[in-house]
Amino acid sequence: MDHRWFLAVAVVLAACARAYATPTEIRTMAAPDTVFACAREQLGALDYNQNSLDVEALRVNGTKIDLKSRRSDTQFRRLLNKLEVEVSPGADGQTSLTVVPRTFAEYTTQRGPTEVEEKSSQEVRSDAEQLLERCKG
Repeated sequence: MDHRWFLAVAVVLAACARAYATPTEIRTMAAPDTVFACAREQLGALDYNQNSLDVEALRVNGTKIDLKSRRSDTQFRRLLNKLEVEVSPGADGQTSLTVVPRTFAEYTTQRGPTEVEEKSSQEVRSDAEQLLERCKG
């Protein structure tokens, strides 16, 4: 009986968990290398600093620092908007471009800078939509 109770609680907690970032995806007929090059170019055009690149897997990550946001917490430093981009060729000849917009609050703690994920900001969601629109082929 206890295992059923535990399972029920786990299912309820999982259902109530907040989704911090929702990936957005488009499919295009353009070649994967072309879409990947476009995504890398658009990260720069949207003022994101490229901080991770995997050319073989066609993945790139970019970060934009939001210094305008303020909080009353003395440990709060700034917000970090991050875009995680992945391009993958499909079996049907189409290329999928997936962008995951994320927002992190950076805090100064005794261990050093600590990032805590939050709900994606409107700015990073808008940037993700712009990147998808510009690279859809």
